[in-house]
Amino acid sequence: MAHGHHNLLGEPPATLLPGNPEADAELASGTPAAEVAARHPTVSAAWAVLAEEALHRPERQLQDTIEAYAYARTGYHRGLDALRRNGWKGYGPVPWSHEPNRGFLRCLTVLARTAEAIGETDEQERCTALLRDCDPSLAG
Repeated sequence: MAHGHHNLLGEPPATLLPGNPEADAELASGTPAAEVAARHPTVSAAWAVLAEEALHRPERQLQDTIEAYAYARTGYHRGLDALRRNGWKGYGPVPWSHEPNRGFLRCLTVLARTAEAIGETDEQERCTALLRDCDPSLAG
């Protein structure tokens, strides 16, 4: 998608993903994210927790970064599937303010960070641009 061009018809409406109250309750109650991801593999929030846990391990090593990258990529793709099912055409707002969008956006954030960490500059730039397109407040 070209950046810097404005759609003369205006911005598409924000995409608001439906929630998954069961998975959200499990995560909130402290159920291990791997168990939640196994029971609810389409829920990006579970993958985001797994990615963030791997990324924030003490004495993080390359394997932890790669693990975080893989979890984030899985959650990102699950989120893209959900966005498309809910009318997203590959561009337009996916606001952080809508709680069910946060799993996807968190995965995208970790994917950008880990892509940068392993030297995958093109991926890092694509992810950062997508974050900016989804919610400009997230890409700083």
